[in-house]
Amino acid sequence: MIYRDFQGMKLSGLGMGNMRLPVIDGDDGKVDFAEAERIIDYAYEHGVNYFDTAWGYHNGNSEVAVRRALSKYPRESYYLADKFPGYDLSNMPKVKEIFEEQLERCGVDYFDFYLFHNVCELNIEEYLDPQYGIFDYLMEQKRNGRIRHLGFSCHGALPVLRRFLDAYGEHMEFCQIQLNYVDWSLQRAEEKVALLNERNIPVWVMEGVRGGRLVNLPEEAVSRLKALRPDESTVAWAFRFLQSVKGVTMVLSGMSAMEQAEENVAIWDEDRPLSEEEFKAITDVGRSLFANGALPCTACHYCVSHCPMGLDIPHLISLYNEFSYSGRGFITSMNLQILPEDKRPSACIACHSCTAVCPQQLPIPETFAKFTEMLSEDK
Repeated sequence: MIYRDFQGMKLSGLGMGNMRLPVIDGDDGKVDFAEAERIIDYAYEHGVNYFDTAWGYHNGNSEVAVRRALSKYPRESYYLADKFPGYDLSNMPKVKEIFEEQLERCGVDYFDFYLFHNVCELNIEEYLDPQYGIFDYLMEQKRNGRIRHLGFSCHGALPVLRRFLDAYGEHMEFCQIQLNYVDWSLQRAEEKVALLNERNIPVWVMEGVRGGRLVNLPEEAVSRLKALRPDESTVAWAFRFLQSVKGVTMVLSGMSAMEQAEENVAIWDEDRPLSEEEFKAITDVGRSLFANGALPCTACHYCVSHCPMGLDIPHLISLYNEFSYSGRGFITSMNLQILPEDKRPSACIACHSCTAVCPQQLPIPETFAKFTEMLSEDK
């Protein structure tokens, strides 16, 4: 197992995320505790020492599964991460109540790592609002030793990430973002990594294989990658990409089957960062995976100043591209939820003022009409 240095600690380069544990009869709330423990045991016994869980994973049963599996090991032999569930705004006044219950669920006296969970457009105002006392309470727990290291996860766009860092960045020891060779472009992860590197904040990775979507690639993509590294699997390529990104310290992977744990552990037995040619190849593959049907918007914003409805057209296009690639992804739903009705794709009046000034002559009104129809069908 490869280990990364973090403040004098040796963290396994591969961490186990516990959001996708094996379940019974397809019910996400019914964790197969015996099989989950078997997988966690395998990871632990093969050098994984970082385990990540959260309040909402498996309806709270992820924290229970982690306790059942890890409680037999010496507490100092592993690092446990949990998160405050600010993705649900009703939780904002309950930080103390939730934190205490999380410690009990996990069967520990302290968390090695604790995160503000999913900082995004939906909750940034509440996270920064002092009336809830979330930041103050978590800082107090850190001073009391019940949180050893404090950070945050972020699914929000670059402006949200920057705003949170401007407010609390000097106190954040790490940041967890959605990072893989598709989202390097699709979710502007390259720019997020650059911002975090600029602030000297280590990068934690979630969705490194995009929920498994990067396991099965089109034949053309597989052939291109095999020509460069014949011995690497598609999963290995996803992880080698992450081994090549500056600032990445921890890569989380959800493992719902023993075969996944075995393959992941084997890959992380070796550090094999990509060459410049290989890095370009994999990011080209990433762009090709969502290029079909996506709009190549460069966010020049010429269209915005000419839109009579005041729509943030580049933002809506980015949501369309994400939705087209992911299907019913929560990122699109989360972002649209906070937009007023008159700022959503359905508010487009097809006046074509945007296309008149678009340097690429993108079919924006037609795309928004299609997006509206797709969203309607998804309900």
